[in-house]
Amino acid sequence: MSSERDWPSYNEALVRRGALELDYSVIEEWNAELKKANDGKIGEPYRYPESYIRFLAFVRLLFRMPYRQTEGFVHFLSKHVEGLEVPDYSTIERRTNRLDVDLDESLIGSSSPVTIAVDSSGIKVHKEGDWMRHVWKVKRKGYLKIHFAVDIRTKQVVSMDVSSEKAPDGKHLKRLVNRAEDNVRVRRVLADGAYDSKANFNFLAGKHIKPVIRVMKNSVPRSRGSMARKEAVVEQQAFKPRSWSRIHRFGHRWRVEGVFSCIKRIFGEYVTAKKFANMAREMVMKASIYNRFITMT
Repeated sequence: MSSERDWPSYNEALVRRGALELDYSVIEEWNAELKKANDGKIGEPYRYPESYIRFLAFVRLLFRMPYRQTEGFVHFLSKHVEGLEVPDYSTIERRTNRLDVDLDESLIGSSSPVTIAVDSSGIKVHKEGDWMRHVWKVKRKGYLKIHFAVDIRTKQVVSMDVSSEKAPDGKHLKRLVNRAEDNVRVRRVLADGAYDSKANFNFLAGKHIKPVIRVMKNSVPRSRGSMARKEAVVEQQAFKPRSWSRIHRFGHRWRVEGVFSCIKRIFGEYVTAKKFANMAREMVMKASIYNRFITMT
């Protein structure tokens, strides 16, 4: 029987999530960082270090503030932090859209092989509600599709990809696994039927990764170019679905669904950026902030 949750510690961790801190080294190393960033730069030199812009970008996303309100936030903050300069909202937007953000710096290190769950979910590319679109006949603007690979033990996003809503899930498994292996050693992959393909089974088998992928019910137990998939079909047809799921702990795949739900609750179910590259960058930032929150619990 698993131990009960330590609720006082858990509550304290949730409180710490709201305690955003501006590292004073940003102020102390302001000139040195700017000198390094402007070394060899062509055109107008930077006035604000990247670490400062990164902090403002995270604050804006966490509190769902437009860029103008972010500028107002910095005006307030500058009254309490000596030496803090205030960039205008257009500078914050322009510099934010040039940030190089990845998940590596937010991940919990692990030398042990891990099991990842992969799945996708949709994010609106607008903030209008369904009622407004229904009443005023606003043209549908579509969705982004966010693809995650989640470590089922730490519940952190170890790799991700962003695509259009029409992109098939199965085509992204290879990229998710390869990116995940830049950070962790993958032992197993949990995935639903959207990832059932000979190419995916062969790819995982070639990397000696156990594929725990639910195959289609009408699958024929023949290799047809993928012995790994044939073995999966034979095994799943030999057991009842619940028994197979219990044997391989397939139910842990829900943790990737939980991550999507958590990120949408924290940041909303939409992106504010207009260009695709900036939308993708915004989602990476959100996943990075979420990963940092997970380390606090």
